[in-house]
Amino acid sequence: MPPPAGGGYHAPFPQPGQAQPGPVPPPSYGPPPSPRTRRRPLIIALVLVVLLGGGGLTWALWPSAKTPAAENPQHVVPGTLQADILSPDDVSKAVGTTVISGSAVNQPPPALTANPTSCALAVGPATVTGYTKGWTVFYSTTYQDAAGAGDYTVTQTIGVYGDAGQSGAVFQSLAKGIAGCPSATRTDQNKNTVKWNYTVGSTTATQLAWTASQDSGGGWACYRQARLKGTAVLQVAICEGGDGTAAAAKIADQFAAKVSG
Repeated sequence: MPPPAGGGYHAPFPQPGQAQPGPVPPPSYGPPPSPRTRRRPLIIALVLVVLLGGGGLTWALWPSAKTPAAENPQHVVPGTLQADILSPDDVSKAVGTTVISGSAVNQPPPALTANPTSCALAVGPATVTGYTKGWTVFYSTTYQDAAGAGDYTVTQTIGVYGDAGQSGAVFQSLAKGIAGCPSATRTDQNKNTVKWNYTVGSTTATQLAWTASQDSGGGWACYRQARLKGTAVLQVAICEGGDGTAAAAKIADQFAAKVSG
């Protein structure tokens, strides 16, 4: 377990046979601080569905007032971005750790404050800083450990652009922004401030791997992967106290294989 650092982002969705986890906030778009001091809001069990229609995205929310969350699985509509996301079962099998689903969003969240300011993309790769204007559809969701403690999280994010030129520019900007930021202090919307160190791994024209390690975090880090697939830019982040390099790459490869681009 990493030491306390404040803040965090997760939201549980129990599977059949599992106990109700503790409350968790939204997906982590920059590396989340260590889990012990995360705020714990009340849980509202929702099934979030993305419907692609002629007018764009339509979101339908079904509260689980009459059906326990454990008996109310996510409803996935074929052909949507949500269908490209690996399910909690798929992720659990891939990483060897049981995870449960949480919250999701259909647009990039606001940018996070970075010091130095040139590191804004590194501290918030899945915010509006990373997914700049021009995307046609966007989806991001975070899974967490079955205990609901936030000790292990998996975030999948995808943005689809109008053409391959736009998506390629977004991916190249991401790679350049990460490579140009060895360390930065991040301030989130709750005014939590944490210093992170960034290390770039393997990089190609369509793949990027990097690690965001919390300074003095006792090993707490987010292992990140990005993929360029046609008009789509997707990201995977696994945050834990161990080494999630291989697991993040495995999830990113499976995620990219499902994306038509």
